[in-house]
This record gives sequence, structure tokens and C-alpha cells, in this order.
Amino acid sequence: MTEHDFRVVKIATEETYALRIAVLRADTPTSDPKYAEDSQQGTVHLGVFDQDKVLIATSTWVVNPWQDDPSAKAIQLRGMAVATEHQRSGLGKILLEAGITHAKTRDAKYVWAKARDSALNFYLGNKFISVGDGFTEGVTQMPHHLVVRKLS
Repeated sequence: MTEHDFRVVKIATEETYALRIAVLRADTPTSDPKYAEDSQQGTVHLGVFDQDKVLIATSTWVVNPWQDDPSAKAIQLRGMAVATEHQRSGLGKILLEAGITHAKTRDAKYVWAKARDSALNFYLGNKFISVGDGFTEGVTQMPHHLVVRKLS
């Protein structure tokens, strides 16, 4: 399958869990795939399935203000995960662009995320900027940076 064969769809929270555990909780102190914002009003989960109907990419989009402009509408990207065997295939970009489109339909001025340092170049290559110093994220104990993309 080429990246043009994949379609991004809205999915249920529970559908994100297996991929979050496999990708985002590997080599971390926790296996809990749940986020407090999962059931928050306005939260949207997106997914991409392969031809066998297996979820191979997911992301969660949460209404959450951006620290540098708290009065503006903003969407936080959480739980961006692409199955290991599909990483670097273009699926992340497809999923990200679908989320950006969603954020624009919600009149968001910003999309932001706590990006793992291992994924920082992905975000920087997709019109995000890194803001502030790096930090160790509490749940995963992995190095992160805040990233933000201003929407036009």
C-alpha cells in the first residue's frame, strides 16, 4: 500500500490503547495508555487502518490552551503513534495534516504538543517550532520539548 491508499478516520478512545501501549509506552515505567483528556468534550481521536483493518497510526486532539496565548483557541496533539513497522512511511504526516485540518475547523489559532526528542525533527519538519528548554516528561521519563504550530 502507498501513502495514498490510507484514509484517516475518527475512532473511539479504546481503539487507541493497543497502539499507544506498543509505541508510546515501550521502554517506559508505565503501560497505562489512558489520558485524562480522552473523554473531555471536544477531544477527537484519529486513526489509520491497514488493509486488514488493523490500526497502524493514531493521534488524539484535545482542546487545550497554548501557554503563550491562553486566550486564543488551541488544540493539543497527544498520543501520536505510528506502528513501528510503518514509521518513516509518511503516515505520521498524513495523520498530522488531518489533525491540523480538524484544528482549523475548530477555529484554533495554535496546535501544540509535548514532543519526544526522538520525534522532534518530525515536528520541526512539519512547520512546528520548538519553544523553551527541553524537559523530562513525568509519565514516560523521556526527554521532550514543547512544540507549537501557528495556524493561518
